[in-house]
This record gives sequence, structure tokens and C-alpha cells, in this order.
Amino acid sequence: MVTAEQIQTGIIQARAEATKFFYERLGGVDQFACGFGWTEVYVDRTNSRQAKELIRAGFRKDYKPKCLTLWDPAGLPVQNVDVKEVGAQALATYLQALGLKAYGCSRLD
Repeated sequence: MVTAEQIQTGIIQARAEATKFFYERLGGVDQFACGFGWTEVYVDRTNSRQAKELIRAGFRKDYKPKCLTLWDPAGLPVQNVDVKEVGAQALATYLQALGLKAYGCSRLD
């Protein structure tokens, strides 16, 4: 089982990846398309021990069955959709390495 502490480590990594992208690719300027980014994790049951750990780490139950969502895992105060997407995908990749069924998602505003 993946613990809330391990998930928090992934969130820290997501913030680092998004920050790196923001400064290296966008020059530290919030520009271009606005949007949202989030990470989805699919579980067997939303009241399982694993789901409870995800909820403890900040995830919330989604409208889709057996799905938990964390909006803007990087938490950077920008609107650029690419930055949001990088953070969401970084967390998803980290959680996939721990054995969870996770996906980085995004949409334009």
C-alpha cells in the first residue's frame, strides 16, 4: 500500500518539475494558454485502505466511479496549462512507479 507520506513526496516532485518547466521553457512568465491540470487515480473501492491514504494526502472522490482526483498537484500560482499538465503528469508517473493506476489530465480554460 502506498502511504500518504509517499504521495506527499510525489507532490513535492510534481511541484519541482512544474517549477523547472515554468522557468526553463516559459522564462518565468505566465503566458500562453490557460487551463487546468489534475491527477486521477483509479482504485478498487473508494473506501479501501489505499483510497483512504490518497484522501489523507489530498485527493478527493471524483464523479467517476472508483476514481480519486487531485487538482493542480504542483500548486504553482500560474494559469498556463502546460505548467499544470507537467505537474499532473509528474505526480501520475511517480504514482505509477509505486504501482497505482494513475493518469495526468488537463484541459484548456
